[in-house]
Amino acid sequence: MIQAISQEDAILKYLQDGNSLTSLEALNLFQCFRLASRISNLKKCGHNINVELINTPTQKRIAKYTYIKPQPQQEFLFQ
Repeated sequence: MIQAISQEDAILKYLQDGNSLTSLEALNLFQCFRLASRISNLKKCGHNINVELINTPTQKRIAKYTYIKPQPQQEFLFQ
């Protein structure tokens, strides 16, 4: 049996692959009408997702989401 990937999983993978995402893009790519809600759920799960308000060519302000990759933790060696 093939299990369908959830919208949240698809959106997370898309963002983790280095892509940014707006609501219109989410609608076109994932048939997602409520991107802000999906992003909120991902943030609650601990994912670091940045939101930036941008202006469209028609001067409307929309949200653009990007994934912030975790910084590798540095190990300190004491001798």
